[in-house]
Amino acid sequence: MELLLAIFLAVLTGIVAIAFYYEHPKAEIPHGISERQKLYVLHYLMNFGLGLATFLDKVGVISEVHLLRGMMDTIPPLKDSRLLIEDLRFERVKVRIYQLKTSNKNLRRGILYFHGGVGRLGSIRAYERKCRYFCRKTNSVVVSVGYRLAPEHPYPTQFEDCLTATIHFLRTAQDHGVDPSRVVICGDSSGGTLTAAVAQALVNRRDLPKLRAQILIYPFLQCVDLNLPSYQQNKGVPILLKERTLVLGLKYVNLDLGITEEIFKGCHVSEDRRLKYQKWVSPDYIPHEFKTRGYKPSPTYLPSKELCEMVKSMFDPVFSPLLAEDSVIPQLPETFILTCEFDVLRDDGLLYKKRLEDHGIKVTWCHLQEGFHGTVFLALFGKVVGFRSGAKGLQKIVNFLRLM
Repeated sequence: MELLLAIFLAVLTGIVAIAFYYEHPKAEIPHGISERQKLYVLHYLMNFGLGLATFLDKVGVISEVHLLRGMMDTIPPLKDSRLLIEDLRFERVKVRIYQLKTSNKNLRRGILYFHGGVGRLGSIRAYERKCRYFCRKTNSVVVSVGYRLAPEHPYPTQFEDCLTATIHFLRTAQDHGVDPSRVVICGDSSGGTLTAAVAQALVNRRDLPKLRAQILIYPFLQCVDLNLPSYQQNKGVPILLKERTLVLGLKYVNLDLGITEEIFKGCHVSEDRRLKYQKWVSPDYIPHEFKTRGYKPSPTYLPSKELCEMVKSMFDPVFSPLLAEDSVIPQLPETFILTCEFDVLRDDGLLYKKRLEDHGIKVTWCHLQEGFHGTVFLALFGKVVGFRSGAKGLQKIVNFLRLM
């Protein structure tokens, strides 16, 4: 019996490895990235997990998304007796609240955290370490928002849940020992998208305290141009490859993956939209030093009327916050933006930084020269998995929070 099980596992491993070898591009890890060999190992372990999830989905054992969620939830949190942790609901939204047990007569800073995962993955548990870390290091009350996930809860449910949780917390901050004038919202990757979208949605609310700041950690912010310098230079850099970025985004909004190539060509942008958005999204606004690694201007293709109509929801500022109207941007709170040199989303952050600063918003920018997408999340998992560049980013975020 044990021999049969071993043979089965060996065959399964071989199938998954072969399938992933042919279906997924190989990693391209530039020499500028720190700890390159560690990233190679991480990349292939992730690919194996994705391959296994795809295989088991196809044979009907378990859906791909549910297996990947389960894998993320196996991340063990660090034990910490100094923290008081409570699970609540802010209206319909699950939240977990972290605070230090030490008595504090003064109202504390509040942080709402929106996890990444492209609206389909991630959870309160998967981000347990990061939220505990921010609580300990900044003496803040941290609220991890467990927004509902797609595809069970279609986009834009994720944004709506984050907005609901934020409004509830702003209204009840003092009940949790928080100064309502010191509430910061924060998120990484697609959580950064949600953070930017929530901040924009609140600018005209006169019935609520103003947000103190927003923190965007390598956020996705636009779908107009997926050939910006960072997309070209880092298309094969783990963990967020160029093709994977778009595939995950299309799955999030439940669109056909067959339109991927046309979107990469820009055929999804109508002439009217192109004229409107070119003042906000253009390689011309990316500083020259970020174009030196082989950037080439992309050819222009004619738009497809059918495709333009199909993807119009992707131009909504909820999905692409960089495309918010000029009336919204000047009202946004002080902002911290973290970008990584070896990340396809780098230029989204650079463009948003420019746009905010052009409208007089104070921006603190942290650029990790050796960093890649996900490096800050991984920094909390010790020397074996963590990366030095991510640790630098975490410290910069903590320093910013302590000033709020």
